[in-house]
Amino acid sequence: ALANREELVRNGKLTSIIFIRDTNGKGQEVSGYIDFAHRLKNENFELYFDRKKKLMPKPTDLSYYNWETQTSTSNSSPNFQVIADNEAGLLFKNKRDRKVINVDPSANPGDNSTRTE
Repeated sequence: ALANREELVRNGKLTSIIFIRDTNGKGQEVSGYIDFAHRLKNENFELYFDRKKKLMPKPTDLSYYNWETQTSTSNSSPNFQVIADNEAGLLFKNKRDRKVINVDPSANPGDNSTRTE
């Protein structure tokens, strides 16, 4: 699914937020939201697309949480502002169209936004 979006994301016609919850190399459960365009710009994704490297959240991504150490970080990116103090939970605001994206799987993601699994 990510490889299919790559060109549109690189051209700025589409933005994507990736949610991952997995186990890191130390056996710790981690989760996070990744700005796909920001990572594409800063990393070589061929290894991920070729399945030679596993895409994992990092403390520098939009949000990151290590379930064992309870380490939590959130960072805005060139494309999204993190809104973490909202009673609706974690939200992201697209800096281009200013639309708010709700990442809660039980909620509507927002205007002009879709959720893909």
